[in-house]
Amino acid sequence: MSTPTLRDSRRVPGVNLLFDAPGAVIDVGFSDADGAALIGAWQEQLARMLDALGWEGAAVRVRRFPGGASLFFSAPVDGLYAATEINEWAWAAAVAATNGGDPPTPDESREDLEGFMRREREPSLTALQREAARRGVSFHVDHKGVSVGSGTGAQVFAAGDPRHPVAPRVGDVNWAAVHDVPTVLVTGSNGKTTTVRLLAAVVRAWGKVPGFNTTDNIVVGDEVLDEGDWSGPMGARAVLRNRRVEVAVLETARGGILRRGLAVRRADAAIVTNVAEDHFGEWGIFDTRGIAETKLVVGHVARRLAINADDPVLVEALEAERRAGRVTADVGYFALDPANPVVRPHLARGGTAAVLEGGDLVFRHGARRWRVAAAKDVPITLSGMARYNIANALGTVLLASAIGVPGDAIARGLVGFKGTPKENPGRGHLFERDGARVIVDFAHNPHGMRALIETARAMPAKRKIVVLGQAGDRDDESIRGLARETWPWRPDRVILKEMEKYLRGRRPGEATGLIKDELVKLGADPSIFSHAPTELAAVERALEEAGPGDLVLLPVHAERDGVLELMERPSHGDAVPERDAWIPSAAS
Repeated sequence: MSTPTLRDSRRVPGVNLLFDAPGAVIDVGFSDADGAALIGAWQEQLARMLDALGWEGAAVRVRRFPGGASLFFSAPVDGLYAATEINEWAWAAAVAATNGGDPPTPDESREDLEGFMRREREPSLTALQREAARRGVSFHVDHKGVSVGSGTGAQVFAAGDPRHPVAPRVGDVNWAAVHDVPTVLVTGSNGKTTTVRLLAAVVRAWGKVPGFNTTDNIVVGDEVLDEGDWSGPMGARAVLRNRRVEVAVLETARGGILRRGLAVRRADAAIVTNVAEDHFGEWGIFDTRGIAETKLVVGHVARRLAINADDPVLVEALEAERRAGRVTADVGYFALDPANPVVRPHLARGGTAAVLEGGDLVFRHGARRWRVAAAKDVPITLSGMARYNIANALGTVLLASAIGVPGDAIARGLVGFKGTPKENPGRGHLFERDGARVIVDFAHNPHGMRALIETARAMPAKRKIVVLGQAGDRDDESIRGLARETWPWRPDRVILKEMEKYLRGRRPGEATGLIKDELVKLGADPSIFSHAPTELAAVERALEEAGPGDLVLLPVHAERDGVLELMERPSHGDAVPERDAWIPSAAS
């Protein structure tokens, strides 16, 4: 037997990939030959300990993946830390048992585990949770506080001890003032942040105050409350607890779903923009089907779910999740072709869709049809040429309709969102510098790069220059995939960038070496490459090399703000950004 490993142990407070309730999960590694025996032993040891502790009603779930599994059991909100200790004990006992040794008995560790349970148990917390559920309003708890309701209807109470939050007594809450605001979850491999901001623009056009969290910041109304990557549950709860918020739009990243689950147990609407090859090997996900299943967790809690009908992997995964009863939301599809084979029968059955028809964004419900706007009039579609952002706009139409936004406000919001660096920083900006055109974008995976290259191929270029690099937490195939998606553009110059901030376990030069090797295999001449020690240095070199008529692609990740600041400085010819020609983002 190979040596089994415990890769990760975590509490999962929200609805998650394994179960629609809180619990504890461990990710474990083993050879495929040993998997069945180890999983069976873990289940047996877990049952022994739970019985010894008097822990009743736990749901147990197992999700296999290549070389290991995720092992989960459910736990109350005031027992999650104790549950992780129990889970780790059960795994250690299972390994001992399958290795022919003497596994520990529950009595040897029961006293310590009972101490964990006593210290964490908080009856007032579970009582408040039950009362919120009875009244049909949301309940949230974390190290920052305990809250009921959301947005303008939220009441928030201090956490006290972060590991032992104390809730108020049920009778101390002014329940008459507690309510929830419309809540939307936005997930997908690419297009999340743009969709969040586009929907927020529609909400503003509706005359309401949006609150949203993204990979860049937390925003309420027009005020940035905090900067950084807030696309996980903590960012979502910061929005939900802000009493100015009238509509909550929550970017919901893959990592947050896998590590902590969703921030909410109910949502009015959700969207999965698409799925792509990215982040393989993390948290037990090794293929696009696993990515799709992770993203579709939002469909476990949403009343209405918008799905990209042009994404076959996503559509197939959705059907499987619906058959299994895990996704029960009312599904609406969006597609760039009204004859899409998923959309047509869906409409015939009286379903809902948003499609591109003859250059128009059209909302359909069965036989009913409503023209929203011409695609060319929505600025982020680049006069209708950027089809991936037409898809984002169609998805936004479905989301807005799901929460009751009037049609005229939807149209005003779509047409009024310009996608400038201030509105949508780092996502598809076109600059003119000394006669060269420069596109700055966040394209960070093969799917996003493909869309960016498709846009670039439609633009004239005397010479083509691109800056390339990749974060170290992608597997080799994903890094090579970035190169493969770039090569159809046939760049004349490739500047390879190092990003120390994103090495993530790889050596300097390793990721860029894979990119160069793949491009050379595809036919690139080794003479077209140069190397820069940082992203900003790579951008500066690209601008120095660019001349009149050239097109420069700058996919930026590590030093986005510095690059945008550089681009907005006057160039030698005092040229300025083409403010009316923002290229929509191919990424998020």
